[in-house]
Amino acid sequence: MHKIFLPRLLLTAILCLSISGLIACGGDSQVEENDAVASEGLDSCPDPIIIQTDWFPESEYGATYELFGGGTYLIDNENRSVAGTLHDGEVDTGIGLEVRTGGPAIGFTPVASHMYTDTSITLGYANTEGQITRFNSAPLLSVVAPLERNPQMIMWDPDTYPDVESIADLGERDITISVFGPEVFSEVFIAQGIWSAGQVDPSYDGSPANFIASQGSIAQQGFASAEPFNYRNTYEEWGKDVKYQLLHDAGFPVYSQTLAIRSDDKVSLDACLRDLVPIIQRAVVNFSSNPDSTNALIVDAVESFNSFWVYGEEIADYSVKTQSELGLVGNGTNDVVGDMDQNRVQEVIDLMDEAGIDTNEIGPSDIFTNEYIDESIGFD
Repeated sequence: MHKIFLPRLLLTAILCLSISGLIACGGDSQVEENDAVASEGLDSCPDPIIIQTDWFPESEYGATYELFGGGTYLIDNENRSVAGTLHDGEVDTGIGLEVRTGGPAIGFTPVASHMYTDTSITLGYANTEGQITRFNSAPLLSVVAPLERNPQMIMWDPDTYPDVESIADLGERDITISVFGPEVFSEVFIAQGIWSAGQVDPSYDGSPANFIASQGSIAQQGFASAEPFNYRNTYEEWGKDVKYQLLHDAGFPVYSQTLAIRSDDKVSLDACLRDLVPIIQRAVVNFSSNPDSTNALIVDAVESFNSFWVYGEEIADYSVKTQSELGLVGNGTNDVVGDMDQNRVQEVIDLMDEAGIDTNEIGPSDIFTNEYIDESIGFD
């Protein structure tokens, strides 16, 4: 089924409509009260603006879903996407917005590769290391980083391994570590002698089944703002705490889930991005301070998709709190939210070079730009 965009007044009238797997729902929105307002720059944006994420909806992606402004939205169960209109806070711009699920919804295809297959996508999620390795085949340019620190971590069972305190300790104990396929961080840690190649298992698919079945004998990749809650509270077969360390704190400081365009689209999207990026920056701040309506959308979408991915109100609240506590969201080294640091990106390039990974002779400016960042927007 293709995405259906209904007139805004009709959407407002039918707050919960189900038609062949397409569900329309509404939040406490000001949609019908606010006139649609799009600036000259936004008028040059694609309509709809399509954002491709790399996983199911979750609160780490809150700034993206915050762009719906708490207004009326459509859930497409077949294509696992959410659609509505782009909002700047409570102001409806009148520009269409569609956010698509990644991971299994796109056959675990990397977002960069998928964006070059489906050129209708305006912005896609991008991680620094992936941008480097795919630069020659699918170059992406990050224009804003909603997350300041990568939420990815490696977790383990503290009951099974009470003396393990870090990712490095896992290597010393030769504990099997389950990750999503071949991962750059794994190659870096192996090259540094932190891990051995034989202990890395690239078969993780996001399901908790293997970790639970192992009864704590393996370690596993995950999000610090999601999995610890789920393993303690959601997965009854486990039902206890896990321990973890962020990849960032272990010495792999990539930017994750940045919003990026195809590099060659910069000229055509220039006017659009000058208005759109500050809207995204404001969405980061707005979601962090008042996440309830957007979290409700995220939970609604996950429940409607009805997959193995479990995400409820409690974990959504936990995620927002944990993002703040761990500094996953916040200003950079300055008072600005969403910008990226050249030295940090260069550090990742250097780590990959030292690990023998082909970095395509690129520099930081090849994969990100702060040109569209509004330096007046940040957390107080």
